[in-house]
Amino acid sequence: MEKISADLRKTADRMAIFLARLVKDGERVFHGVASALPMVAISLARKMHAPSLAYLNIPGGVDALPSRMPAATTGMQLNEGASSTFNLTEIFDLSSRGGLDLAFLGGAQVDVRGNINLSFIGDPAHPKVRLPGGAGSAAILPTAKRTVLWRTVHDSRSFPERCEYVTASGRVDRVVTPLCIFRKIDGRLQVESIHAGVTEDRVQDATGFRIGPLENVPETSEPSSQEILVLESVDPDGIRFREFV
Repeated sequence: MEKISADLRKTADRMAIFLARLVKDGERVFHGVASALPMVAISLARKMHAPSLAYLNIPGGVDALPSRMPAATTGMQLNEGASSTFNLTEIFDLSSRGGLDLAFLGGAQVDVRGNINLSFIGDPAHPKVRLPGGAGSAAILPTAKRTVLWRTVHDSRSFPERCEYVTASGRVDRVVTPLCIFRKIDGRLQVESIHAGVTEDRVQDATGFRIGPLENVPETSEPSSQEILVLESVDPDGIRFREFV
C-alpha cells in the first residue's frame, strides 16, 4: 500500500471511529462485501463499548476472532475462532424476521431520502457507468432494524437529490461521510453533525440537495486518544485505508 498522508489517515480514523460509535452493545451486526471501514469499526466497537455484540460476516462466521484483520471482507480469516457458521442466505431470512439489529451498507449514490444506487448511471440500455450491483442490499435495507450507510467521497454526484436508479430503499438510520454525519428524520437526510474543520458552506456545496440552515448543527466529537489507541490495536495493518487508496 502506498504511503498514507496525514489527511487521509485523519479521515479514515475519524470514519472508522464514527461508525463504531453507532454500534450498540448486544446488537446483531452485519456488513456487506467491500466494507473495510465497517469491518474495522465493528472490531473497534467490540473492544470499546459493545463487548456483547454479535458479529455476522460475509464468509459466514459468528463472533469470529481472527488473528489478523483480513485484507478483504470476504477473507476466510473471518471464520477463525467463530462460535458457529451459517449460510449467507440465512442473513436475509434473519433480517426479514426482525432479527438483524444493524447492517452497514454502501452506495455509489445516496439521495436525500437515503435511497442507494449500486446499479448503473445513465440510460439503462446504454449506461455511462456500470456499478457493482446491489447484492443483498435490496433485501436488507428495508428489513434490518437499523441501517448505517457510509461513503468515503462526499460530493454532489455521490449525494444527488435523486438516485439515477434506486437499487435499495429502507430503514436508513445514519450516513457517515468525510465531512459530516447525516441522520434520516421524517423521510429526509438531515445533517446531524459536521466534522471539526469542515465549514457549513463546504458541506452544502458538496451535497446535491438542500440541507437547510446549518448554523445550529453541532460539531462531531473528535476521536479520543483512547479510541485512536484501540483502533491502532485492532487494525495494525491499516485495512481501514484501503477504501481511500
